[in-house]
Amino acid sequence: MTFEPEQLGQSSQELAAKLRELRKQAGLSGVRLAARCNMSQSKVSRIENGKVRPSLVDVEQILRAVDAPPSMIEEVSALARLANTEWRNLRELRRKGLGTRQAELKALEASSAHIRYFLLSMVTGLLATPEYVRASLAHSPADISKAVAGKLERQAVLYDSSKRFTFILTEQAVRWPLVAPLALAEQMDRLSSLSYLPNVRIGLIPMGAPTPKTPMNTFTVYDTSLATIETSAGLLVLRDDRDIRGYLEEFSGYEESALFGEEARARLAEWSAACRS
Repeated sequence: MTFEPEQLGQSSQELAAKLRELRKQAGLSGVRLAARCNMSQSKVSRIENGKVRPSLVDVEQILRAVDAPPSMIEEVSALARLANTEWRNLRELRRKGLGTRQAELKALEASSAHIRYFLLSMVTGLLATPEYVRASLAHSPADISKAVAGKLERQAVLYDSSKRFTFILTEQAVRWPLVAPLALAEQMDRLSSLSYLPNVRIGLIPMGAPTPKTPMNTFTVYDTSLATIETSAGLLVLRDDRDIRGYLEEFSGYEESALFGEEARARLAEWSAACRS
């Protein structure tokens, strides 16, 4: 099955209809299918009505339970992958507005207990100073005032002790000269200050530190339910369990390579002093 990036995330209803059709062709009731898949009947019903997006594992269980032919397994599995992957290009993000994007992120952060950020090339808004935030949005042709306010407002979530945050930044992300040297030093000082929060871990990967793999993109993992990957062209949203586990494993590898606590703060102080000299 071939598809365009814009199709990602738009096949949920088609997938639901296919799964419902396969169950009926197999002569199974929703109750019998649920028993074969070790699911609740209500979950089967919500999947078939398009109210719940099934994971790839859910779909595999259903396909086995209905004894689907190989050609149908390939087609439905491809639909499931599309349904669990969403692509948002920069045009769409700009059309919705930067303020809307901040509201979406705020809702994601509010509904998550542990959020992990791998930052390859720059500091994320939750950790940024106002000057850094404005500079990060300076390329936008639209009015950025609401987006700046939204980014700064979102930072309050860091002080919610019921949530955990782990940030891993490369040296490049910390030292990239997005702002003038003195402003960059202030940004580094803010990172150091935030690292004292009991629910916030900030790790640094210095240049030359060995890592288990070469990082390619900035990404964020929300609990174990969703991962977002940022590219220069847009944002990829992954919801399938196996995709998310892959990014959690990648994150753990970088975590083992990073400096935390006093070691990280000492490195930040060194880099900050270099900016001020």
